[in-house]
Amino acid sequence: MELVKAPKVVGEIIGGMLFGGTFLYHFFPDFISGIFMGYPEENKVLNIFYQLGLVFLMFSSGFNTKIEIDRKNSKWMTCLFVGATVLPMVGAIPFVGLFRDAFIGTNGSYISYFLVFIIGVAITSIPVISKIFFDMGIMNTPFANTVLTVSTFQDLCLWIMLNVATRIAATGEVNFLDMAIVVILTLGMFVAVKLAADHMHGYRKDVKAIDFYTVSFIALLLVCAALNRFGINIMYSAFLVGYIVKAISESDERAKNRMQAVADFSFSLFVPVYFALVGIQLNIIHNFSLVRFMLFFILAFSLEAIGTILMLLFTNLRKETIVNFAVTMNARGGPGIVLATVAYSYEIISIEFFTVLIITTMLSSLIAGYWLRRQQKKDSTLFFELTK
Repeated sequence: MELVKAPKVVGEIIGGMLFGGTFLYHFFPDFISGIFMGYPEENKVLNIFYQLGLVFLMFSSGFNTKIEIDRKNSKWMTCLFVGATVLPMVGAIPFVGLFRDAFIGTNGSYISYFLVFIIGVAITSIPVISKIFFDMGIMNTPFANTVLTVSTFQDLCLWIMLNVATRIAATGEVNFLDMAIVVILTLGMFVAVKLAADHMHGYRKDVKAIDFYTVSFIALLLVCAALNRFGINIMYSAFLVGYIVKAISESDERAKNRMQAVADFSFSLFVPVYFALVGIQLNIIHNFSLVRFMLFFILAFSLEAIGTILMLLFTNLRKETIVNFAVTMNARGGPGIVLATVAYSYEIISIEFFTVLIITTMLSSLIAGYWLRRQQKKDSTLFFELTK
């Protein structure tokens, strides 16, 4: 995938699909069973790598998140947030029932399924889009900073909704007081972490490398475990820890290099295994409807793009820039996969909807990556000069 300038995550998932029911397991079930079910506890061992991949993916995402709001571009960001988040979710509501019978899981109430459906339409990937920006050399441009900042607030809202959905699935009931506590706790933690990060910005203390890693990993796992007791999903907890570690280490070049080493190692082992195990679960031969996939993909891509364009028409952005935002906000990447895997693990959605969300994520990320590279070849100033 990297050779053809495509997101690496797509290759990792397709690699997993080759070992699953889509290909090898379908044709050589005994051979593959001997590999992936070689001894009784193997599934637990693989699950450890799966969970570590999820945790380190969100931890690295939090570490690479930048929240920069400038008064001069606050209007763009507000319009982009509303257009890429609120309007697509509202637009998706009439279609939720259309897919219900095929997409709802065995443990999913209508409300939890409803929340996952509208999240799947509106989500944007920080890790994948960051990788695309980095590969193109436009990481710190006004365009990239706007997308990443808006995506952070968008993901915050969507993680809150997913926490509510998983809480409903876990308890089996809709307790509004319980839901309010989850929402307030999720949002309050982000505000607290943001204030703490601002306060610790520039804080510097010499710490040995081994101590830095030890403290970071202990904090990561303890926070994930502790917040899980309050109904907060581990992915959001890992994201917050990554963000606070970034704030502490931002002024220390050595600490940043250490965190980069953690990210490089994670993205070389744990994260690819996580995405490959996601791919193994896909079975587009038996658990897939091409018609429903095409309907959902067109619906999700169109609502995100149309909502973004409609709101950005109220700004002074260039027409080409507006279209670039519309396509870029459709890159669902890592968070789209996390949404699918978490919702499926709680049995909120069916295996078919899980497959549809994963393939939608892969295709939308490919489209965004190729589109932006094509625009860069046509006019490289588009990402630096956003206004007319």
